[in-house]
Amino acid sequence: MTYDQARTLVGGQFGGAQVESGPPLVVSLSADAWVPFAQFAKDELRCRFFSFLTAVDWKEPGLEVVARVDNLDDRVSVVMKTRLGPGISTCPSLAPLYRGADWMEREAYDMFGIHFEGHPDLRRILLPDDWEGYPLLKSYAVDTPHPPYR
Repeated sequence: MTYDQARTLVGGQFGGAQVESGPPLVVSLSADAWVPFAQFAKDELRCRFFSFLTAVDWKEPGLEVVARVDNLDDRVSVVMKTRLGPGISTCPSLAPLYRGADWMEREAYDMFGIHFEGHPDLRRILLPDDWEGYPLLKSYAVDTPHPPYR
């Protein structure tokens, strides 16, 4: 599988997705196509290695979730992006599909407040349970007192 073949397959199956030149192949999707595309990447593009998942707070257009999956045999990497939009903090979970997404989704929940629908154990992983707010959001007040850091 080459990047050109992967781009052709993505364009044929997900015509509404925005595909940027690779490497890596960058695919911008709607949140509704997030899990179906991940399944497609795993089955058709043979991207079985889950590299990472993170989020970005763009403030004005809202949160964006970014994940990378790799086909290690053919050396093809796919970066998936989805914009959640202003005021939306819900995204379908990739954890049932890729086990490696489990803790990374928990980290995105802990730091950005993104709720991953269908996640098997969505709870804080880095901060204490009584922590208020989500520190990596741009709306988070830096000078907010938190014990023991008053």
